[in-house]
Amino acid sequence: MSALPGVAELARLEQASAPALIEWALTEFGNSVAIATAFQAEGMVTVDIAARISRSVRVFTLDTGRLPEETYRMMESVRERYGITVESVAPDTSEVEAMVGLHGPNLFYREPALRNLCCEVRKVRPLERKLRELKAWMTGLRRGQNGARADVRKIEELEGKWKLSPLADWTASDVRNYIREHEVPVHPLYSVGYRSIGCAPCTRAVETGEGERAGRWWWELDTSKECGIHFSPEGKAERKLDVLLNEVLEARRAWRKIP
Repeated sequence: MSALPGVAELARLEQASAPALIEWALTEFGNSVAIATAFQAEGMVTVDIAARISRSVRVFTLDTGRLPEETYRMMESVRERYGITVESVAPDTSEVEAMVGLHGPNLFYREPALRNLCCEVRKVRPLERKLRELKAWMTGLRRGQNGARADVRKIEELEGKWKLSPLADWTASDVRNYIREHEVPVHPLYSVGYRSIGCAPCTRAVETGEGERAGRWWWELDTSKECGIHFSPEGKAERKLDVLLNEVLEARRAWRKIP
């Protein structure tokens, strides 16, 4: 691998087209870069662009254990269309057991801190584990998806890993046009009104006039519609999340000692 990009190179890459940035990443990092996707429209466009450059591109998904059946069908669609075997990243079973034992299976409906805990155990911590084997990863983030993503950069270094969002400056129309032009596989839930797709119990179809992510954790009012993978909860919620997570980890350690 060549030297990591300096300031001038980063500025150039920030202005690069999605195909150019993806090609740079595949050349620069080889088998140490992967696409993270839940098979939504942006993620599938990223996979399609990358597969046209290299059929050996790595793709992984976070299998939380609560995904809708349609998402598993999308995993098969990627394999059939591109010949890519999706790497499935699951949460630590003992952590899930401890969390459910303490708070029940549907804890996320009770308060934002418990929802953040569920996301932490099922998504954030598995992602952190997966990233240990990578130098870089690609996402389908767009600046127009919601306010929290308005300043998303195409390339940035986070804790020693390069995070790329090649579609950061694309509009929703750009995504739709690319999918139509290249006949990219589309998640079935879009056809029944979904605009953002996550875990089955935490996602619903949106109403006319609602934002793209309004169907995520819709029972929460005036909270960030993020799971913690791309943006961390702030302030009191974050401190409470730390306490809740420590309780889960302590319970896991205690239960492992039971003969």
